[in-house]
Amino acid sequence: MGQMSERINKPISTEELERRWAAIRVAMEEQGVDVLLMQNNNDHMGGYTKYVTDIPATNGYPVTIVFPRDDAMTQVNQGPFDMVKDLDVNGSDGVHRGVKTLMTTPSYACAPFTREYDPMLACKALEPYKDGTIGLVGTYQMSFAMVDYVKRQFPKATYIEASDLVDQIKVIKSDEEINLIRGTAKQQVASMKAVINEIRPGMKDSDVAAVALHAGHDLGSEQGVYLCQSWQIGSPTAIGPRHNQDRVIQEGDSFNMLVENNGAGGYFTEIGRTIVLGAATQEQHDELSFTLEAQRFTLDLMQPGTPCAEIWDKYNAFMVENDRDPEGRLYCHGQGYEMVERPLIRKDETMTIAKNMNLVCHPGYVRGNVYSWICDNYIIGSNGPGDSIHEMPQEIFEVG
Repeated sequence: MGQMSERINKPISTEELERRWAAIRVAMEEQGVDVLLMQNNNDHMGGYTKYVTDIPATNGYPVTIVFPRDDAMTQVNQGPFDMVKDLDVNGSDGVHRGVKTLMTTPSYACAPFTREYDPMLACKALEPYKDGTIGLVGTYQMSFAMVDYVKRQFPKATYIEASDLVDQIKVIKSDEEINLIRGTAKQQVASMKAVINEIRPGMKDSDVAAVALHAGHDLGSEQGVYLCQSWQIGSPTAIGPRHNQDRVIQEGDSFNMLVENNGAGGYFTEIGRTIVLGAATQEQHDELSFTLEAQRFTLDLMQPGTPCAEIWDKYNAFMVENDRDPEGRLYCHGQGYEMVERPLIRKDETMTIAKNMNLVCHPGYVRGNVYSWICDNYIIGSNGPGDSIHEMPQEIFEVG
């Protein structure tokens, strides 16, 4: 394989890509799938195309991959009209590995008359499989225009939902992936420490979020979210996006900060802490003690082989027994190339916990005068999760 371009931010190794390709093709063979079609348009929730190419989809521009069982990939993405370029699958261009053909077209979701541009190119690569079995991967994000056009062009093909085929492979992290995930966690701890050091009354919530963003980018982060909100005792709130971060922080405020970005290499983790500009109340300390108990309750259940739905049910029973509201959101889930990756710890998830998954656990709730929460990532071992990979005290940080 060729030498990767110096412009690439922390490329995954070719050996790791080859491991993924081989595992996916074995699963395709076992399930009688001839070719996979996948499409993503962002690298927050769109990790399938990056998983097989190490090239992220960004900014709403679609990246489409045709992944045959018996041949190299074809990639379709943003670019000039009707460009078709034959590539060396060994990655001699320093960017593309495992891709034999690159096609481009200037298509945009905001211009519906371009909706068939990408599908037309994808169909050139799908032509040999027009009578075979085509697996659709990431159907929640794949455009209707893509699937509708392909099915009209190849009506004799058999179409199956193949997301689970890939999910079962990509949720189990290799040693190389785990090292990168630990690097993201370390970077996030540095970002959180920067926030604690720089937060002051008079700053807007968004100013503090910008501190975390800057620290993360300095350490190789490409994308992510920085959710935060300040609040006063008696008016508790959780976290919010940039649109809701215009409040000016006051002396005595509490401040919830979530750093949920990717690290160099593209892997996500997330860390959340509460900062008080002054002294935290006893109520806040008491509720954090219970929140940590709730997190530990969940972690103790996350043993390999345990159904995720079972953990959800037991956790909610625990919360009700302790006079807290049952959980109705996603409080624990996997992460990888996506901020939210399977498995999801909730009632509708079919996966079970497995060794080498990367899971985040962030219980949180409003009770009385406060919002209490904690957020950390864990790698599942043979006997369940060990210590958090976020090496930072689980406490309320008092500043000023």
